[in-house]
Amino acid sequence: MAEFRRRWWAAVTMPTAVDRGHVTAQLGRTPRGAWQVAHRCPCGRPDVLANPAALPDGTPFPTHFYLTCPRAAAAVGRVEASGIMRDWQAELDRDPLLAQRYRAAHVAFLAARAAFTGPAGVPAEIAEVSAGGMPRRVKCLHACLAQALAMGAGVNPFGDRVQEMIGAYWESPCQRPA
Repeated sequence: MAEFRRRWWAAVTMPTAVDRGHVTAQLGRTPRGAWQVAHRCPCGRPDVLANPAALPDGTPFPTHFYLTCPRAAAAVGRVEASGIMRDWQAELDRDPLLAQRYRAAHVAFLAARAAFTGPAGVPAEIAEVSAGGMPRRVKCLHACLAQALAMGAGVNPFGDRVQEMIGAYWESPCQRPA
């Protein structure tokens, strides 16, 4: 696990001025808090941010991995609208191995957020709260995909499924490097 954490942490980068401009355009607003780039789409632009557990004013911010690419977010929205989460929830409820993998995704999320947040600490009210309904519910597939992109294949089973379903979300219009 320590080696995995080192590999993941090495991929997180400070945003450049160009990155800040891209993310502001993606969100349609200036992002809140002290974020870093956790994943880039093949076009080179940020598509997942890593956020500390609280905003500068102390407000808890549980969404550590934040999917910012509008094309990816729209594709995930279509997957959610299909109703597949009900099927996946039923599968999670009856498959102990899948439940174990999803719990491990939850633990990995909490560890990544705690490491990123550092000495400021995770606010008590979200200390055991991850994202995407983890570890018992299949809720926000955007958060599951963001974790899968940021931490790699095999970390979040539902994030991996969503990534497979949406395919190459970056192909158009941002096919070229930023």
